[in-house]
Amino acid sequence: MRPFPQSRKQNPSPLVLDPKIIGTKAAYQLLIGSIVPRPIAMVSTQSSQGIGNLAPFSFFNGVSSNPPAIMISVARNSDGSKKDTLKNIETTKEFVVNSVGEWLVDAVDQTSAPHPHGIDEMKMAGLTALPSQRVKPMRIAEAMIHFECRAIHLYEIGDGTPGSSTIVIGEILLFHVDPSVYREGKILLEPLHAISRLAGKSYGRISEVFDPPPPQT
Repeated sequence: MRPFPQSRKQNPSPLVLDPKIIGTKAAYQLLIGSIVPRPIAMVSTQSSQGIGNLAPFSFFNGVSSNPPAIMISVARNSDGSKKDTLKNIETTKEFVVNSVGEWLVDAVDQTSAPHPHGIDEMKMAGLTALPSQRVKPMRIAEAMIHFECRAIHLYEIGDGTPGSSTIVIGEILLFHVDPSVYREGKILLEPLHAISRLAGKSYGRISEVFDPPPPQT
Protein backbone atom coordinates (compact mmCIF):
# COMPACT_ATOMS: atom_id res chain seq x y z
CA MET A 1 0.00 0.00 0.00
CA ARG A 2 1.39 3.38 -0.93
CA PRO A 3 2.16 5.78 1.95
CA PHE A 4 -0.25 8.62 2.60
CA PRO A 5 0.86 12.17 3.44
CA GLN A 6 0.40 13.19 7.05
CA SER A 7 -1.24 16.43 6.00
CA ARG A 8 -2.44 18.24 2.92
CA LYS A 9 -2.36 22.01 3.02
CA GLN A 10 -5.12 23.85 1.22
CA ASN A 11 -4.23 26.09 -1.68
CA PRO A 12 -4.39 29.67 -0.39
CA SER A 13 -6.37 30.69 -3.48
CA PRO A 14 -9.05 28.03 -4.08
CA LEU A 15 -11.67 28.42 -6.78
CA VAL A 16 -14.89 29.83 -5.31
CA LEU A 17 -17.93 28.81 -7.35
CA ASP A 18 -21.44 30.12 -6.72
CA PRO A 19 -24.05 27.56 -7.88
CA LYS A 20 -26.48 30.37 -8.72
CA ILE A 21 -23.92 31.79 -11.14
CA ILE A 22 -22.43 28.65 -12.71
CA GLY A 23 -25.85 27.05 -13.27
CA THR A 24 -27.48 23.68 -12.70
CA LYS A 25 -25.41 21.63 -15.16
CA ALA A 26 -22.07 22.86 -13.84
CA ALA A 27 -23.20 22.34 -10.25
CA TYR A 28 -24.19 18.77 -11.11
CA GLN A 29 -20.76 18.11 -12.63
CA LEU A 30 -19.09 19.43 -9.48
CA LEU A 31 -21.25 17.19 -7.28
CA ILE A 32 -20.65 13.94 -9.17
CA GLY A 33 -16.96 14.69 -9.59
CA SER A 34 -16.40 15.59 -5.94
CA ILE A 35 -18.60 13.08 -4.12
CA VAL A 36 -16.71 9.92 -5.08
CA PRO A 37 -16.91 7.02 -4.90
CA ARG A 38 -20.69 6.67 -4.74
CA PRO A 39 -22.52 3.36 -4.23
CA ILE A 40 -25.00 2.38 -6.93
CA ALA A 41 -28.53 1.14 -6.35
CA MET A 42 -30.56 -0.57 -9.06
CA VAL A 43 -34.09 0.22 -7.93
CA SER A 44 -36.99 -1.89 -9.11
CA THR A 45 -40.56 -0.62 -8.77
CA GLN A 46 -43.97 -1.55 -10.11
CA SER A 47 -46.85 0.61 -11.23
CA SER A 48 -50.37 0.19 -9.89
CA GLN A 49 -51.12 -1.56 -13.21
CA GLY A 50 -48.36 -4.11 -12.56
CA ILE A 51 -45.79 -2.74 -15.05
CA GLY A 52 -42.23 -3.19 -13.81
CA ASN A 53 -39.54 -0.51 -13.91
CA LEU A 54 -35.82 -0.63 -13.19
CA ALA A 55 -33.37 2.27 -12.94
CA PRO A 56 -29.92 2.93 -11.42
CA PHE A 57 -29.26 5.64 -8.83
CA SER A 58 -25.91 6.80 -7.45
CA PHE A 59 -27.40 9.41 -5.11
CA PHE A 60 -28.07 6.58 -2.66
CA ASN A 61 -27.02 5.53 0.83
CA GLY A 62 -28.00 4.08 4.19
CA VAL A 63 -29.52 6.44 6.76
CA SER A 64 -30.57 4.37 9.80
CA SER A 65 -30.24 0.96 11.43
CA ASN A 66 -33.26 1.24 13.75
CA PRO A 67 -35.36 0.96 11.75
CA PRO A 68 -33.02 -0.14 8.96
CA ALA A 69 -33.54 2.46 6.26
CA ILE A 70 -31.97 3.71 3.06
CA MET A 71 -32.42 6.73 0.84
CA ILE A 72 -32.39 7.37 -2.88
CA SER A 73 -32.59 10.75 -4.55
CA VAL A 74 -34.71 10.71 -7.72
CA ALA A 75 -33.96 13.67 -9.97
CA ARG A 76 -36.49 15.14 -12.38
CA ASN A 77 -36.26 14.39 -16.09
CA SER A 78 -34.70 16.97 -18.39
CA ASP A 79 -38.17 18.40 -19.10
CA GLY A 80 -39.03 18.61 -15.39
CA SER A 81 -41.37 15.59 -15.41
CA LYS A 82 -41.22 12.86 -12.77
CA LYS A 83 -39.39 9.60 -13.48
CA ASP A 84 -41.36 6.36 -13.46
CA THR A 85 -39.44 5.24 -10.36
CA LEU A 86 -40.78 8.18 -8.37
CA LYS A 87 -44.30 7.96 -9.75
CA ASN A 88 -44.46 4.27 -8.86
CA ILE A 89 -43.15 4.86 -5.32
CA GLU A 90 -45.59 7.71 -4.77
CA THR A 91 -48.44 5.40 -5.78
CA THR A 92 -47.45 2.08 -4.20
CA LYS A 93 -44.87 3.08 -1.52
CA GLU A 94 -42.86 -0.02 -2.49
CA PHE A 95 -39.45 -0.58 -4.08
CA VAL A 96 -36.50 -2.98 -4.09
CA VAL A 97 -32.84 -1.98 -4.02
CA ASN A 98 -30.59 -4.47 -5.82
CA SER A 99 -26.81 -4.46 -5.33
CA VAL A 100 -24.55 -3.91 -8.34
CA GLY A 101 -21.59 -6.19 -9.04
CA GLU A 102 -19.16 -5.77 -11.92
CA TRP A 103 -21.17 -8.15 -14.12
CA LEU A 104 -24.15 -5.76 -13.99
CA VAL A 105 -22.38 -2.68 -15.43
CA ASP A 106 -23.87 -3.17 -18.91
CA ALA A 107 -27.34 -3.52 -17.39
CA VAL A 108 -26.80 -0.31 -15.40
CA ASP A 109 -25.97 1.55 -18.61
CA GLN A 110 -28.92 0.08 -20.49
CA THR A 111 -31.45 0.89 -17.78
CA SER A 112 -30.12 4.43 -17.26
CA ALA A 113 -31.34 5.52 -20.70
CA PRO A 114 -34.63 7.49 -20.93
CA HIS A 115 -36.84 4.64 -22.16
CA PRO A 116 -40.51 5.24 -23.08
CA HIS A 117 -43.10 4.94 -20.35
CA GLY A 118 -44.32 1.38 -19.87
CA ILE A 119 -41.07 -0.37 -20.82
CA ASP A 120 -39.98 -3.07 -18.37
CA GLU A 121 -36.25 -2.34 -18.19
CA MET A 122 -35.49 -5.56 -16.31
CA LYS A 123 -36.71 -7.63 -19.26
CA MET A 124 -35.11 -5.26 -21.77
CA ALA A 125 -31.70 -5.68 -20.09
CA GLY A 126 -32.03 -9.47 -20.11
CA LEU A 127 -32.10 -9.76 -16.32
CA THR A 128 -33.92 -12.49 -14.41
CA ALA A 129 -36.86 -11.42 -12.25
CA LEU A 130 -37.39 -12.96 -8.81
CA PRO A 131 -40.58 -12.43 -6.78
CA SER A 132 -40.28 -10.49 -3.54
CA GLN A 133 -41.91 -11.58 -0.30
CA ARG A 134 -43.16 -8.36 1.31
CA VAL A 135 -43.52 -6.03 -1.69
CA LYS A 136 -44.70 -6.40 -5.29
CA PRO A 137 -41.66 -5.12 -7.26
CA MET A 138 -39.42 -7.89 -8.53
CA ARG A 139 -35.83 -8.53 -7.46
CA ILE A 140 -32.87 -9.06 -9.81
CA ALA A 141 -31.62 -12.65 -9.63
CA GLU A 142 -28.17 -11.57 -10.82
CA ALA A 143 -27.72 -9.24 -7.81
CA MET A 144 -26.09 -10.60 -4.65
CA ILE A 145 -28.11 -8.48 -2.19
CA HIS A 146 -31.68 -7.18 -2.26
CA PHE A 147 -33.49 -4.83 0.10
CA GLU A 148 -37.28 -4.99 0.05
CA CYS A 149 -38.41 -1.50 1.06
CA ARG A 150 -41.48 0.53 1.96
CA ALA A 151 -41.28 4.29 1.53
CA ILE A 152 -41.78 6.12 4.83
CA HIS A 153 -40.76 9.68 3.87
CA LEU A 154 -40.59 11.67 0.63
CA TYR A 155 -38.95 15.10 0.64
CA GLU A 156 -39.10 17.49 -2.30
CA ILE A 157 -35.88 19.38 -3.04
CA GLY A 158 -36.14 22.32 -5.43
CA ASP A 159 -39.07 23.76 -7.37
CA GLY A 160 -39.77 20.90 -9.75
CA THR A 161 -37.62 22.21 -12.60
CA PRO A 162 -34.78 20.10 -14.10
CA GLY A 163 -32.16 19.43 -11.43
CA SER A 164 -34.77 19.24 -8.68
CA SER A 165 -35.22 15.91 -6.93
CA THR A 166 -37.21 13.93 -4.41
CA ILE A 167 -35.46 12.19 -1.55
CA VAL A 168 -37.12 8.85 -0.85
CA ILE A 169 -36.44 7.21 2.50
CA GLY A 170 -37.46 3.58 2.67
CA GLU A 171 -37.62 1.19 5.59
CA ILE A 172 -36.01 -2.16 4.79
CA LEU A 173 -38.60 -4.86 5.38
CA LEU A 174 -36.41 -7.81 4.31
CA PHE A 175 -32.77 -8.41 3.39
CA HIS A 176 -31.94 -11.08 0.81
CA VAL A 177 -28.23 -11.99 0.85
CA ASP A 178 -26.44 -14.56 -1.30
CA PRO A 179 -24.68 -17.04 1.05
CA SER A 180 -21.42 -16.62 -0.90
CA VAL A 181 -21.04 -13.02 0.33
CA TYR A 182 -22.16 -13.59 3.94
CA ARG A 183 -20.15 -14.92 6.86
CA GLU A 184 -20.78 -14.57 10.60
CA GLY A 185 -23.10 -11.62 10.15
CA LYS A 186 -20.80 -9.68 7.84
CA ILE A 187 -20.71 -9.02 4.09
CA LEU A 188 -17.59 -10.25 2.27
CA LEU A 189 -16.29 -7.63 -0.15
CA GLU A 190 -14.21 -9.87 -2.43
CA PRO A 191 -17.02 -12.10 -3.81
CA LEU A 192 -19.43 -9.15 -3.85
CA HIS A 193 -17.33 -7.38 -6.53
CA ALA A 194 -19.07 -4.11 -5.76
CA ILE A 195 -18.50 -1.16 -8.06
CA SER A 196 -18.87 2.55 -7.46
CA ARG A 197 -19.89 5.51 -9.57
CA LEU A 198 -17.33 8.18 -10.35
CA ALA A 199 -17.55 11.30 -12.50
CA GLY A 200 -18.90 11.28 -16.04
CA LYS A 201 -19.41 7.72 -17.31
CA SER A 202 -16.65 6.21 -15.16
CA TYR A 203 -16.90 3.45 -12.57
CA GLY A 204 -14.49 2.23 -9.90
CA ARG A 205 -13.61 -1.16 -8.41
CA ILE A 206 -12.66 -1.92 -4.82
CA SER A 207 -9.07 -2.91 -5.59
CA GLU A 208 -7.46 -2.30 -2.21
CA VAL A 209 -8.76 -2.27 1.36
CA PHE A 210 -6.83 -0.90 4.33
CA ASP A 211 -7.48 -0.30 8.03
CA PRO A 212 -6.01 2.84 9.59
CA PRO A 213 -4.29 2.53 12.96
CA PRO A 214 -6.53 3.04 16.02
CA PRO A 215 -6.80 6.61 17.28
CA GLN A 216 -4.41 7.70 19.99
CA THR A 217 -6.00 8.18 23.43
